[in-house]
Amino acid sequence: MNTLRYLTDPQLAPLFLPGLITGLAMAIMCSCLSVLVVLKRMSFIGQGISHAAFGGMGIAAILGLTGLGASAVGQFGIVVAFCLASALTIAWLSSRGSTSSDTAIGIVLVGSMCLGAILLHLAIQRRGSGGPGWESILFGSIYGLSITEAWVAVIVAILVLAAIWWFRRPLIFWAFDEPSSAAFGIPGRAMRNLLLVLLCLAIVTAMKVSGVVLATAMLVLPAASALCLSDRLWRVLVLAELIGLAGVLAGTILSMELEWPPGPSVVAALTILFALCRLSEALKPRGGPSPTPSPG
Repeated sequence: MNTLRYLTDPQLAPLFLPGLITGLAMAIMCSCLSVLVVLKRMSFIGQGISHAAFGGMGIAAILGLTGLGASAVGQFGIVVAFCLASALTIAWLSSRGSTSSDTAIGIVLVGSMCLGAILLHLAIQRRGSGGPGWESILFGSIYGLSITEAWVAVIVAILVLAAIWWFRRPLIFWAFDEPSSAAFGIPGRAMRNLLLVLLCLAIVTAMKVSGVVLATAMLVLPAASALCLSDRLWRVLVLAELIGLAGVLAGTILSMELEWPPGPSVVAALTILFALCRLSEALKPRGGPSPTPSPG
């Protein structure tokens, strides 16, 4: 099997193991976040943020932060900051009466993609190389990631999961019933901004696995699949984690064995798992779980 050879060969393992570690860390982090994203119907916002990352990559490229080591960390910081600014811009535009939420997302999405394309082109003209290729930015490239990038992914996953755990009670209450949570003193705007920050961190890191175009899939498909199987919150969380990990592992194996691109392979595996979960739900007798989980 190619997979075993790639992961055990002393010369090949350094090229593939950091990517696998990154993918598994992203599966754990994104699967947990996906439950909140699906509950709050923020999938399209996630799509807007993920495409905004393309603009951040353009800024990093024009500044020359496209290498390894310190440059990789600097690139990560710039892309996160740009995505956060884009997310807050979406929130600000949506709060204005004349601009709907989907219109604000569309404006930021196309503007960021345009900016990224122009800056990457200028970076290539200036230095003859713009760092990562367009395909790796759009669809991910987990093979050949450095151990530094793998450690960044693990640290980000730990920080995001720690924040979710620390704010779990107000976040869950707000996600299930925002009007009632406000009556109990939970600041809705602060919870939304917190979730946007966590989404930015998750999406920028998940870009390494599935790219700008497909990053949102890791924040939607695990929870969407789990909701087909249960209506209990903690069971949905566990199932989402298992489905996310299975999708990354299956997609990685598919990519290595069939020589498919890794990002689309991971998303294809997650999509197949969703289809199987949806089929399982359809075959259940009536009176089964509802699509919205209960807090218990």
